[in-house]
Amino acid sequence: MEKIKVAIIGIGNCASSLIQGIYYYKDKNPNEAIGLMHWDIGGYTPSDIDIVAAIDIDSRKVGKDVSEAIFEKPNCTQIFCNEIPNMGVKVVMGQILDGVAPHMADHKNDYTFIISDEKENDQTELVKILKDSGAEVLLNYLPVGSENATKFYAQCALEAGIAFVNNMPVFIVSNPEWAVKFEEKGIPIVGDDIKAQIGATITHRTLANLFRERGVKLERTYQLNTGGNTDFLNMLNRSRLDSKKESKTEAVQSVLAERLDDENIHIGPSDYVTWQKDNKICFLRMEGKTFGDVPMNIELRLSVEDSPNSAGCVIDAIRCCKLAIERGVGGQLKSISAYTMKHPPEQYTDDIAREMVEDFIAGKRER
Repeated sequence: MEKIKVAIIGIGNCASSLIQGIYYYKDKNPNEAIGLMHWDIGGYTPSDIDIVAAIDIDSRKVGKDVSEAIFEKPNCTQIFCNEIPNMGVKVVMGQILDGVAPHMADHKNDYTFIISDEKENDQTELVKILKDSGAEVLLNYLPVGSENATKFYAQCALEAGIAFVNNMPVFIVSNPEWAVKFEEKGIPIVGDDIKAQIGATITHRTLANLFRERGVKLERTYQLNTGGNTDFLNMLNRSRLDSKKESKTEAVQSVLAERLDDENIHIGPSDYVTWQKDNKICFLRMEGKTFGDVPMNIELRLSVEDSPNSAGCVIDAIRCCKLAIERGVGGQLKSISAYTMKHPPEQYTDDIAREMVEDFIAGKRER
């Protein structure tokens, strides 16, 4: 089968994990494919993904082959596949816009960005790069708070005529105005804000759904997260967090029997701990009432490598986009969005979302 040609905005930890995964699973068979939700989607396995274009703004990555750039600082994710061949794809300079928070442009710190002094490519140039590469799918891995930059690249995808997978919490796919633009052009889109395979949000949703199904009244809950990657350092600027908090909070609220008042639910990043690197730790508490109004509570501590955890979902989103392209399906892909994203166009419980994805893969129409 032909490869799925993919372009990436932001060659950070998440891109590194995704690309490592493409090569890690290359010589595996289905029985050895640990860590995948699907080995085969429409005939496509992980190694059928081909990275054909890459965009970044960091001087340590721009101009280098993607195979080298994914291991450059400030990337700090776990290396589980270091045998990445030269891919023949150089990272090109993108547009900065609001993609870099002021405190993230500190040249003295290995964990922040060092902005390249190369000339920024404008929209016309970037659209040409995407078209010339033959990319079919554009992945958005910009930092949280990159509102203008995400809209800029969504427009690039529209003009280039390629699918857009929005892995961060600026609402494009779940925004009806943007959705119509892509649907009118017959271009599939998946988003917004990637979930992890087993992360804070999916765990919180699962427990919240369990409370509902077992007749336990949830009265209050919090989810606090710490990490040491550039995502957590970026989120120290609280002014960039509005959409992130909304996305994570709504993902949990949507599965509750009744919505909690704002004062009784707190979900969001807590702090940046340098030595944690790409390890993310979640502290979760849920308080409720069981039979006879008797109180109970759950406390949970979850520790995961953040970026490989997201790559396990993105690798399915890419392949579902490819199926949509082959079938001439444009606009919101609601099934894979509900299954892999925190803020999809329509929220479903995760068991229903999974059924919808299986139906889509099998060739049934979206609900």
